Amino acid sequence: MAFPFVWMLSASLKVPKTAFSIPPQLWPYEWRWENYQQVLFHPTVPIPRFFLNSLNIAVLVTLGQLITCTAAAYAFARLRFRGREVLFVVLLTALMVPAQVTIVPLYIEMRFFKLIDTHAALILPALTNIFGVFLLRQYLLTIPDELEDAARMDGAGPVRILLQIMLPLIGPALTTLAIVVFTGTWNAFFFPLIFLNDWQKFTWPLGVTMLRGQYSQNSVTVIMAGITLGVAPVLLAFLVLQRRMIESIGFTGGIK
Repeated sequence: MAFPFVWMLSASLKVPKTAFSIPPQLWPYEWRWENYQQVLFHPTVPIPRFFLNSLNIAVLVTLGQLITCTAAAYAFARLRFRGREVLFVVLLTALMVPAQVTIVPLYIEMRFFKLIDTHAALILPALTNIFGVFLLRQYLLTIPDELEDAARMDGAGPVRILLQIMLPLIGPALTTLAIVVFTGTWNAFFFPLIFLNDWQKFTWPLGVTMLRGQYSQNSVTVIMAGITLGVAPVLLAFLVLQRRMIESIGFTGGIK
């Protein structure tokens, strides 16, 4: 599973003639750090700008989804109102609709609000996530009712219960959702390709496509350097938060 990443890193530090040598050589004979220099300081493909664009979009989408999904999941899991279960089933049916099916009406809507060729066209439609609502709801259902009842006896309302009791208990689930959302947004290619026209607003995946167009197949090592730089933030986030993700797998509730 790790071999593709190791080969990518190795190829990014090789000279082009040794990138596809037979048999494959993971350890470069000649370390070529100039590949990264060509990527970071390319005269016509501003990869650092694309990184910042992707980071801005991914962070805002992740924060937005954590807020909206937590609020919706708490309502479906802990609040009692008429039609709650029916509404939740209807919500889940939307998971069966591919995102690509909605691209035409979404494009028309973004054009109506004059958001085409802006990052808002990528951020606003992604501020909620049905899967995130489902994931957090399932975690909230495992929390014993006694904790909530005790908080109500102390005079706590729904908002205080959510912020002071529920959020700390579902921290691992929030971490898992954050990593999934951040990774998906960072690597998104289809929607930025549709909504963005100005190359200065491009995201990292579109930037890699531009970078590939600047080099021939003999310069695959430079392209690998660009891909390695793009994968690094996601890989770093996973390594930092992997403990919380593992905790989410074994999460059983609020009583330990």
